[in-house]
Amino acid sequence: MFKAFTRTIPELSIFHNPASPASNNALKLLRSALSSPYPPSKPSAPPLNYNLEVIENKPPTPDQLRTILSYLPSKAPSGQTQTPSPDVLLSAHPTVDSRPTNLAGVVQLASQNPNALKWPIVVDWHDGKAAVGDIEGVKSILEELRKKRDGEA
Repeated sequence: MFKAFTRTIPELSIFHNPASPASNNALKLLRSALSSPYPPSKPSAPPLNYNLEVIENKPPTPDQLRTILSYLPSKAPSGQTQTPSPDVLLSAHPTVDSRPTNLAGVVQLASQNPNALKWPIVVDWHDGKAAVGDIEGVKSILEELRKKRDGEA
């Protein structure tokens, strides 16, 4: 009945590595969407409204990774749910010589070698969406926020 009173500002986090061009592009896009018209193609549009937390050079905790994995789009056949494997978080960087199969192993490897992770990891904690290692996933998260702002979702 009073749904408008329960609206909260979305919480987005970016696990950011300044050495990653994709991570830098994602952070720039996220900051721009907060301070400039969004989408940029519509100068009369207002900026998006969300809280942005930037976590630099620090991998998510095992609990955060478990949640992030559950937020990633499933590649299972339609109608089935399947949580992606932890290795979707790992990069193909030449310095990565081991591929852990559990979340604790991924966190340990990322702590020892930041190049082991696909950067950035962007999470919309409010809507349960995440993007790992690509700018298109970040754009998708921002588009969902835009649709909600504009009453299309």
